Amino acid sequence: MSKMYSTANLTDKELKEQGNRLFGLHKYEDAANCYSKAIIKNPTQAQYFTNRALCHLKLKRWDSSCQDCRRALDIDPCLVKGHFFLGLALLELESFDEAIKHLQRAVDLAKEQKLNYGDDMTSALRQARKKRFQLREEQRLAQDIELQTYLNQLILEDAERKLTALNEQNKSNIEIRSSADHEESTESNKVCDSDSLSAAQAFSAAREEIENKKETSIVRLNDLFAKVDERRRKRDVPDYLCGKISFEILQEPVITPSGITYERKDIEEHLQRVGHFDPVTRVRLTQDQLIPNLAMKEVVDAFLLENEWALDY
Repeated sequence: MSKMYSTANLTDKELKEQGNRLFGLHKYEDAANCYSKAIIKNPTQAQYFTNRALCHLKLKRWDSSCQDCRRALDIDPCLVKGHFFLGLALLELESFDEAIKHLQRAVDLAKEQKLNYGDDMTSALRQARKKRFQLREEQRLAQDIELQTYLNQLILEDAERKLTALNEQNKSNIEIRSSADHEESTESNKVCDSDSLSAAQAFSAAREEIENKKETSIVRLNDLFAKVDERRRKRDVPDYLCGKISFEILQEPVITPSGITYERKDIEEHLQRVGHFDPVTRVRLTQDQLIPNLAMKEVVDAFLLENEWALDY
């Protein structure tokens, strides 16, 4: 019977603890209900909102998670989980710019408050940036296809106008020659027949020239766009050019005695906040053991020189 007592008699903190236990059992709906009751009793605790927001994330209720996170941040603008969970929900809603803003804020606040969230936040930030990049690439591709179609149509219309003008000119010339034929002698008609043959050959040559130019222009245009598409399909930053902690392109790479390359500021921060060991190999590591990886720096610089788009990656 003791387990059947009403939650009405529980304090907001007890309701929060009960919600935590249910969350640990993966009973996210029940946990969310407990956090809701805690909020009713004490709506000034930002943590209750972020706890419920996490339940909404697990249940894929992205909009509800956003609402709870925003309410939590109204109470405490520097709440790391508020920005983090909001960023995750916005990422699922494909609001990439705002997701990146809140995920970056969560990373910065975690550093300021010396909180350790492992690679969760930096990984989510990297994912958001990559998805935004991919979306922009898709938009650019759609715009290129639209432009390619438009330019092809212009080429066809230009050729059609020239052919129409050529046909009109040829028709006019034929009429002039026909009128002249009635007024000339038989001997002169022979000359006119020769002129007509030359005019027909000139008309055929001009028509062929227009058709050839049209076909050549279309082939060259489509080849140009095909090469652009090929370069775009290859747009990806190799993992070995990215730091193992932040997943960002290396700017000041350093190598550890274990042979692992990190971004200097990331590995130094790890050593200060988490502990003196290599995050990958777990071997003891101190800051004075970090050696600039000049070879990797040259590789990164060469890559960026040839792929300026990667600066927005």
